[in-house]
Amino acid sequence: MKNCLLLIAAVTIMISCVEENRPLTDTFIMKTTIQLENEQVSIDLSKPLDISLAVQHNAGVGAWYIDQPQINYVEVDGYVGNVKLGGSTNFNDLNFNPHSHGTHTECIGHITEEFHSVNDALDNTFFKAQLISITPQELNGDLVINESVTAPLKAGINAVILRTMPNLENKKTKNYSNSNPPYVDAGLMFRFRESGIQHLLIDLPSVDKEKDNGALLAHKEFWNYKGEHRLDATITELIYVPDHIKDGLYMMDLQVAPIENDAAPSRPILYEIL
Repeated sequence: MKNCLLLIAAVTIMISCVEENRPLTDTFIMKTTIQLENEQVSIDLSKPLDISLAVQHNAGVGAWYIDQPQINYVEVDGYVGNVKLGGSTNFNDLNFNPHSHGTHTECIGHITEEFHSVNDALDNTFFKAQLISITPQELNGDLVINESVTAPLKAGINAVILRTMPNLENKKTKNYSNSNPPYVDAGLMFRFRESGIQHLLIDLPSVDKEKDNGALLAHKEFWNYKGEHRLDATITELIYVPDHIKDGLYMMDLQVAPIENDAAPSRPILYEIL
């Protein structure tokens, strides 16, 4: 058995890697005990549950009226960044928008004149999260997520993950532009803020209505735009949570690309609590 100690901010993680006499095709167990402020939880790091959507060349999910991402090889001074075409390496330029193409995490810098980078919003990446499946309710021709359709929040959580129903496969490839997708009522965002939720994740292109004349009520309520700004709070959009991941409590590793911007591509990983 191998033991190692990893300290991340206020979260202490004890990792025990156990490998028994098994065929090489079997995976090993990496049981981890995480000391939170008031409790210990155990997870298995060998069983990650990825709820992100990747940026893809000319494909994948999209929103906000722009073309799909482009990933093209570089040609410069006789060099071709494509091994199939005789280059020594594959060497690509990526043209995409984090808000439109794939899973992304954003900070309050998304709506402020002052620059704030999402890189500065996360002092650590492990959080206790609650996954809630919700069916948006019709209101004045829109589909709205409000307090009436959410389960009670559990104690001790830092993050809420909202999975909208029905949970169709086309969420992975849908172009949401001009589709008036569901959005989150500002009252629910206020409830999350007052409950101490730092991180909200959702499988929609925005927590706000697609066309709201720039009101952005849900974003502003969650980040306390009119009060003391919540610089350590994030919103993650365009996730996808498969049906086999059940509602309940998880530990989440919120991995965000190191890009100095109001938003960046991200990869939230869930781990079942044992």
